[in-house]
Amino acid sequence: MNPTAPARAFLTAHARALLAIARDPASRMRDIALACHITERATANVVRDLEAAGYITRRRVGRNTRYTIDADRVLHHPAEAHLSVGQLLALVTYVTQADEGDLRADSTAAP
Repeated sequence: MNPTAPARAFLTAHARALLAIARDPASRMRDIALACHITERATANVVRDLEAAGYITRRRVGRNTRYTIDADRVLHHPAEAHLSVGQLLALVTYVTQADEGDLRADSTAAP
């Protein structure tokens, strides 16, 4: 990887926050912010957006917040409208958990 090349994000802050919540539905705002590499204020806005769009619901459990993801909700953008939130999470979770060595070997294998 070229250290002088500008960083490119393939996933939006909203997608990264959704993944962080999927990994730990009891995440604190600070934990989500750290996982997404954004500020807590930006995270609060993203989580508010996700809730307003119906992707997640929040409920208080004592002093903590617990998130629930609506896995059946379809993505809003026309390019991804054929995917549900659950399908997106399954795809991204599978890729992030896969062994990178296996991925490199598969991509260079002869047909």
